[in-house]
Amino acid sequence: MTIQTVIIRFIGFVLSILLFSCQQIAVQGQDSSPGPVAQAAVKTNANALVPLSQAYAHNDYWHKRPLFDALDNGYTYIEVDIFKVGDEFVVAHLFPFFRQGKTLESLYLRPIYEHIVKNRGYIYPGYEEPVTLMIDIKLSGENTYRALKRLLKKYESILTSYENGQLIKKQVTIVLSGSKPFSGIRGEQKRLAFIDEDLKKIETSKFTINTCPIASSNYRSLFNWNGDGEMPTEEKKKLLDYVNKAHEQGKKVRLWASPEKEKVWAALLECGVDLINTDELVSLKTFLLNKAKFDKMAVVSIDHASPAILANRK
Repeated sequence: MTIQTVIIRFIGFVLSILLFSCQQIAVQGQDSSPGPVAQAAVKTNANALVPLSQAYAHNDYWHKRPLFDALDNGYTYIEVDIFKVGDEFVVAHLFPFFRQGKTLESLYLRPIYEHIVKNRGYIYPGYEEPVTLMIDIKLSGENTYRALKRLLKKYESILTSYENGQLIKKQVTIVLSGSKPFSGIRGEQKRLAFIDEDLKKIETSKFTINTCPIASSNYRSLFNWNGDGEMPTEEKKKLLDYVNKAHEQGKKVRLWASPEKEKVWAALLECGVDLINTDELVSLKTFLLNKAKFDKMAVVSIDHASPAILANRK
């Protein structure tokens, strides 16, 4: 090993420690108390574990308990970044060389398999839909996927598959993002993985939901609104256009790096965005539970309205 290599690795080590420390401070410093829209549902829902079909845990491995912090808050979409290092898939955002042992299998695949076995075939009791594990491949998508297939095969008893034109749902669906292995997946007649499509290319997409069940984009690359005031009309129109095109193809929509504000979350949901991307697990959970409660109250209120009021609403 040359002196230059040692210096480069040492610099990488220092930078990785600084980055990880900043991430932990950011996560631990988040205000987990509910915002103004979320207050009412806290006590009634605090002890209930409700699977949240719109909750997406971004960079889940930054949390104190990877996978289980998300599951304990009812998340049904969980994201992990990986690098292929030798024969392992190291979980890291930038520098994988000093995170040996923190692997996709040890932090996610094996624990979720054991969790399913312990819970008699379920991730959440009685919840029949798959939980999605979004694997963000940071480098060399095609090469990484070729090796990753062998690991996924080991857990195929719990993984959604596509076999000869048929989608077979199981407890966990693997979706690949980042450096996406389109070539490797396109021609496979049997596979255990799917791809996260680029939302900005949705209008010209050649892929069905059997290949790309989700379409994602960086919020900041499409919109400038940060949650102050109302969402500009032109931006709302643009968002609705993207959402409608994705939904016409049966695909779910996600915007990453969106502002972590209840007003933004509400606007995204109103426009039909399917998945809310967050680092603030408790805050989003509380918001979604509260929204569900008030939506239900609104339906009950309409159902019990007088015939005259209902007639006026038609």
